[in-house]
Amino acid sequence: AERFPDAGLWPDDLAARARARAVACEMHAGFAALRGALPMNMHREPSPFELEKAVQGDVKRIEQIWGECRAEASGGPFLFGRFSIADAMYAPVVSRFHSYQVPVSDVSRAYMDAMQELPAWKAWETEALNESWVLPHSEL
Repeated sequence: AERFPDAGLWPDDLAARARARAVACEMHAGFAALRGALPMNMHREPSPFELEKAVQGDVKRIEQIWGECRAEASGGPFLFGRFSIADAMYAPVVSRFHSYQVPVSDVSRAYMDAMQELPAWKAWETEALNESWVLPHSEL
């Protein structure tokens, strides 16, 4: 992003860019309960999964981030209006919420729908579904 600023990988506005970097870092370093309890698995037939209290806390925080960022964004369906690195960081969460049918707000559902409609998402999902190997710890 620093070498190719014209790519628009971070929001243009300085405050929004700082917020985007902060929420990307929170995703990178946080949500251990969610990661441990809900392994990413695009092969999983979407179905509900009972969430432990710690996972529920992670879900609540993620929904707070998504809601606040989308409310502050001016236009566009993504966290900061147009697609950014922050959205890429939350793509695995979108996948997990879908696979485990995590109940979410209408705002979060709209965000998830926008993410899952991206051509890049569809390509990622197709490639994942074409993988033949299985990780037993990801088969809940």
